Amino acid sequence: MSTTAQSPLGLFATDDLIGEEDKAIRDTVRRFVDDRIRPGIADWYEQGSFPVRELAPELGRLGVLGMHLEGYGCSGTSATAYGLACMELEAGGSGLRSLVSVQGSLAMFAIWKHGSEEQKQEWLPRMAAGEAIGCFGLTEPDFGSNPAGMRTRAKRDGDDWVLNGSKMWITNGSVADVAVVWAQTEDKVRGFVVPTDTPGFSAPEIKRKVSLRASVTSELVLDDVRLPAEAVLPEVAGLSGPLSCLNEARFGIVFGALGAARDCLETAIRYSREREIFDKPLAAYQLTQAKLADMSLELGKGMLLALQIARLKDEGRIAPEQVSLGKLNNVREAIAIARESRTILGAAGITLEHPIMRHANNLESVLTYEGTSEVHQLVIGRALTGEAAFR
Repeated sequence: MSTTAQSPLGLFATDDLIGEEDKAIRDTVRRFVDDRIRPGIADWYEQGSFPVRELAPELGRLGVLGMHLEGYGCSGTSATAYGLACMELEAGGSGLRSLVSVQGSLAMFAIWKHGSEEQKQEWLPRMAAGEAIGCFGLTEPDFGSNPAGMRTRAKRDGDDWVLNGSKMWITNGSVADVAVVWAQTEDKVRGFVVPTDTPGFSAPEIKRKVSLRASVTSELVLDDVRLPAEAVLPEVAGLSGPLSCLNEARFGIVFGALGAARDCLETAIRYSREREIFDKPLAAYQLTQAKLADMSLELGKGMLLALQIARLKDEGRIAPEQVSLGKLNNVREAIAIARESRTILGAAGITLEHPIMRHANNLESVLTYEGTSEVHQLVIGRALTGEAAFR
């Protein structure tokens, strides 16, 4: 006997926890993804390309670039609205959410939070509109989880700064107009606003990826890049600068990973209802329903966690370890949901006719960027014990 099917998050009635304005923003982003991203994302993934330059102005008109920032052409939305937007963007593809996260929560946030008024006026309005694209240079080939060991150096030469070094795994790098680059100085780590047409700056794109294929990933090379004194971010010195930006981006992942998981689970439910096996739908078998029930439980729990973290952020009470809780749990569970969903589709699940394997491959990158799971476990462990165990 069939009954009316519910959506996985409908079982948790999570919409009751979201304000009408935030839901309207979420629904607008969902329509954009359905209309603009879904028709092309499988081909982009297969080709290993992503039309960043074409999409950026559209994302600017949508209002999602730096949407949680105030002023300078930014929308000034709630953290909850930003999180929900990230969820819908990543339901389309992790590369799309990465583009928006790097633009708004890393490059733009760094300038907005730590930059001079001149830097803000020069870059933020154009970046919010998608007319200028930004990237964020922190990770190096040998220094990811330990950014304090970075080898990129900035030295004074008269009134100028001269930068030398390299950065790795930089989203948007080869299409960016501006890079926020972090470098060691004689004093502390400092951030620099680097126009990418500066002599000595290059950004070769990284190819042959099997994850985040529909995303631009690059190396940054700085070879005697000369910058004026006003290129430095004046309001911060030390690793607290880049780490504050990373915490903003991690918040978006807390929601974004759930978007990928939801897309996989909804695909599996739809397929199981349509696929006939031994003269009845796959959905009518106990083992299939047990899988769907378990996945829905983890998706709903992750959503409740995300909404609580967003509420804390909106109230100005968020702590870094709470963002780590969300990132650790939700990405880990999203990968598990993607893998389990694939089993329901069988061989059909490995093709790009369905989004599941694409999401699963992308989530492998999401698991380790913006802090590996191990790093987030240690952040949480430090909060629980008062002891730092990073070394």
